[in-house]
Amino acid sequence: MRKLGAMVFLATGFAVGIVASAEAHHSLSVFDYRTEVTMKGTVTKFLYGNPHSFLHIAVEGDNGEVVVWAAEMSSVQAMVRRGIRQTTFKVGDVVTLSVNPMKSGSPAGKYTSVIAADGKTH
Repeated sequence: MRKLGAMVFLATGFAVGIVASAEAHHSLSVFDYRTEVTMKGTVTKFLYGNPHSFLHIAVEGDNGEVVVWAAEMSSVQAMVRRGIRQTTFKVGDVVTLSVNPMKSGSPAGKYTSVIAADGKTH
């Protein structure tokens, strides 16, 4: 009986883990992978965490209007492999960001690369 209880406990934990993992992921079909937009701007926020990190930069348009772009990045583990740490981007840093933009036209996208304030490309 004890063995059966342990098996039920493990199976339940496994099932909950799968559901939580599936719930945490979303479709990447909202991004236009045929287009890449590159912009230079000032970091307003950097959220470093799982399942995705986000970099927000203020970009001044040709008309002088400032638009804040949000770039969806990878998980912390993937960011570390690319040389990005929690301290890589600070509010006020000027960076050059390339993204695959949202199909909706919103000022957001999936990042492809970023040149940090120190000149390193990630």
